[in-house]
Amino acid sequence: MSKYKVSLKINNLPVSVDEGTTILEAARQLNFKIPTLCHHDDLCVAGNCRVCVVEQEGSRALPAACATPVSEGMEIRTNSMKVRQARKNIIELLLSEHNADCTKCFKSGYCELQEAANEYRTGDHVYLDVRSQNEVDISSPSIEKDDSKCIRCQRCVRTCTQLQSVSALAVTHKGKDMKISTFLDKPMNDVVCTNCGQCINRCPTASLVERNYIDQVFDAIYDPKKFVVVQTAPATRVAISEEFGLGPNRSTGKLVSALRRLGFDKVLDTDFTADLTIMEEGTELLTRLKEALVDGKDVALPMMTSCSPGWIKFQEHIFPDMLDNLSTCKSPQQMFGPLAKTYYAEKINKNPAEMVVVSIMPCTAKKYEADRPEMRGSGYKDVDFVLTTRELGRMIHQAGIEFDKLDDEKYDSILGESTGAAVIFGATGGVMEAALRTAYEIVTGREVPFANLNIKPVRGMEGIKEAAVKIKDVKPEWSFLEGVELKTAIAHGLTNAKKLMEKVRDGSANYHFIEVMACPSGCIGGGGQPIPTNMEIRKKRAAAIYEEDEKMAVRKSHENPEITAIYESFLHNPGGHRSHDLLHTHYSPKKRY
Repeated sequence: MSKYKVSLKINNLPVSVDEGTTILEAARQLNFKIPTLCHHDDLCVAGNCRVCVVEQEGSRALPAACATPVSEGMEIRTNSMKVRQARKNIIELLLSEHNADCTKCFKSGYCELQEAANEYRTGDHVYLDVRSQNEVDISSPSIEKDDSKCIRCQRCVRTCTQLQSVSALAVTHKGKDMKISTFLDKPMNDVVCTNCGQCINRCPTASLVERNYIDQVFDAIYDPKKFVVVQTAPATRVAISEEFGLGPNRSTGKLVSALRRLGFDKVLDTDFTADLTIMEEGTELLTRLKEALVDGKDVALPMMTSCSPGWIKFQEHIFPDMLDNLSTCKSPQQMFGPLAKTYYAEKINKNPAEMVVVSIMPCTAKKYEADRPEMRGSGYKDVDFVLTTRELGRMIHQAGIEFDKLDDEKYDSILGESTGAAVIFGATGGVMEAALRTAYEIVTGREVPFANLNIKPVRGMEGIKEAAVKIKDVKPEWSFLEGVELKTAIAHGLTNAKKLMEKVRDGSANYHFIEVMACPSGCIGGGGQPIPTNMEIRKKRAAAIYEEDEKMAVRKSHENPEITAIYESFLHNPGGHRSHDLLHTHYSPKKRY
């Protein structure tokens, strides 16, 4: 049944839209851009900043376009003299409280307030400068919080509460003293922040940005005594192009080429250890199922993925009673680190003490993860520095590398070979799909019963997805799984994860295996990915991920020849003694405050 249509005029142009459409959305259909600062397509309506005010015929007040639904016969002007003057005044008021040190600001050129000020040519300083001096909070290894640049739009609060159900940030005080703060104004590192970085992705200014490690990485590259290797996560290869105005697309070859030109000694791939994760995690799942179905042991099921560090920290704080359900596998990033400083160092005859491992990740929580005390399996800090996709884009710009003109190059060998199964880790449902491709074939000797290996039920942007695979005609050694319907669930975004976990806890949902990614749409929507982000952009990134998978020569993790080689010569068996020393870990309950 179609919605009721509403007819109105915007700048004397007629338009007909669905009932409930806002003025802002209706104007977009006519290609009129109305500036916004508090509005974000991923978030609920707020109407805080008032920059989007428009003039409505017959109304004295200027309604906020983002918060006002259209009505029949409405006549709107988006650029009248009254509107322009109101917007200028609002922007000037915001600037009077804003630390406008734009030339030194990390977000200069990407700041929405700066863009609005430039468009309306403010600069007359009509209002007194009343900005406050605040100490920048750099307690977190992932997120830097600078209240002097906050415009109190509350995007971060809505993100942390609505999208993530964490509520690490909240509005405190009133009037001129109003601010965005944490519980008892504690440092970011001392509250239930999961380091997911979704607040950064939606902050219109530089009040919230990632901790920047660009200079430290360049220092390591320039140090002749250091051997610097870099690994790249699946989601970075379809988003790095956005930093150069090219939109989401497959840019793996250009990414490798750019990293070599930046001076990294070896360019390797996190996708290799994503394949390794499938071998280790798949073995762990099958072992748990055997212990439950054959040995009658009380095993923690459903087993839950452990690739997302934001999700891990969320569970440590919010669901500490279910930590045993987490896979003991480290994330692909943290599997790569100890292997680089043991297996790889031995292969290339390098002293691990002189090696520096750098990660290019879509995720700010990976910075926190690399700092965790559990991540020292090699005897050193396994991953030394984590850079976001955005930070890498800045490095490439600084180096004067013309990304769009680069030739495609391939990863270096030993830790650089991967499969399509590893690539799809970047999208929600990807870890589950990769695991099913391998686990089903190990148990039955046949490929998963889905056309071209594409397990469509686990794909898509629904917040919570469910899928079941019937296992039949199994190999003799897996006879205990004959006829079992393997039940799985997938959640992305911590609000969805919380809903799913509560169902599992109260017994209203029954699964064997659950994938959770902290960020909306999975790693492609990570807190370190290019800004802006919205559902349309994330769908394009996901499409590029699946296209990359389809183009790969090998699309199942267990068929990666480098995976076979590392087990034959170093790890010996999935879940074996050396694997447990280097590739597995444990997590501990954390207090909420």
